[in-house]
Amino acid sequence: MDKLTIRDADVAGKRVFVRVDFNVPLANGQVTDDSRVRAAIPTIAALLQGGASVILASHLGRPKGKVQDGLRLRPVGQLLSQLLRRNVPVTGDALGVGTEDAVKRLRPGEVLMLENLRFHAEEEQNDPVFAAALASYADIYVNDAFGTAHRAHASTVGVPQILPAYAGLLMEREIEMLSKLLEAPVRPFAAILGGAKVSDKIGVIDHLLTKVDLLVLGGGMANTFLLAQGKAIGKSLAEPDRVEDARRILSSAANNGVRVVLPIDVIVAKEVTQGTEYKTLQAEKIPASWHIVDLGKESQDLMVEALSDAQTVFWNGPLGVFEIPSFAHGTKAVARMLAERADSGATVIVGGGDSVAAVTQQGLADRMTHISTGGGASLEFLEGRELPGVTILPDRPVPAKPKRKSRARVR
Repeated sequence: MDKLTIRDADVAGKRVFVRVDFNVPLANGQVTDDSRVRAAIPTIAALLQGGASVILASHLGRPKGKVQDGLRLRPVGQLLSQLLRRNVPVTGDALGVGTEDAVKRLRPGEVLMLENLRFHAEEEQNDPVFAAALASYADIYVNDAFGTAHRAHASTVGVPQILPAYAGLLMEREIEMLSKLLEAPVRPFAAILGGAKVSDKIGVIDHLLTKVDLLVLGGGMANTFLLAQGKAIGKSLAEPDRVEDARRILSSAANNGVRVVLPIDVIVAKEVTQGTEYKTLQAEKIPASWHIVDLGKESQDLMVEALSDAQTVFWNGPLGVFEIPSFAHGTKAVARMLAERADSGATVIVGGGDSVAAVTQQGLADRMTHISTGGGASLEFLEGRELPGVTILPDRPVPAKPKRKSRARVR
């Protein structure tokens, strides 16, 4: 998948509309995780150096078409101003006379951020009038928001139907790294999948079973597979209606020669809360009133052993109740092991909020090959589905093959 990128665009003196993914966590009016903002800086900096004026557009949270002061982008603008070392004002609205005036005053080398796009219901509806209004601000469109590329919204699909469109540097990197997983992974290739629900990942598991050599399962979704093996899991989070899917996946893995690693011992707790009583048990018969909340030490060791020779690894989803520190040990142990695999030359790609958080909190992010900014988008990509925000971007033209010179016949 080879898309036109900002390297192919002449942006000098142009206004460039850049769809970024600044859907970041906030607490007390401050950004608590700036990784998505930092990930967009190479594209913004390249456009500014090329002589463009940059109009940034993002959503934040789920305001459902209504203005919510707690979801305004001003804290993100303040953070970006610090990172870029230049003022990044945020408009009062994505539309309106004030925003139009601010855009008209924008000069090359300056940056403006539009207020939360999802304050307008028309954004998620891909309303053509709303898209045309956004497109009127700029000469060129750039999508650097891989995390929203699976959504057919006005800012991801509508605007690039109107303006010349290009991929940003982050978008290019995401497509390149994830494409390698599907097209040319160095083997052995392992996928580690966690999180709460197997139903969210059935499609990607089915697709990856034709690609991987090893599948490691943890988190709440692994409990459904334990049920499928006839094991008692107490009050643990699971999806009994997906047990047949789990059995089918295990059977398919065996038929494809894919090794599946499930927890063999687990941490169980009386309640899924901080400070509750917990202990380690074999993942065979959990007492009826207890909850599985993390991997046990034997499970951690088993997963480390299974992954010890993996040359390509994709990880999405926590392997326990990561938001409670006492139950984050398994997730963090896998993060440390993957950093060691990456240090040894393996390709390690991490995606999904809690997986990325586990890596970032331990200062391991720089050691990974790639940290994907798209949780749901990366899963849909690996499921083999088309992402509307990627599909709409033009492919780079295939160079014409040189014509062979005709040889004069000798009579």
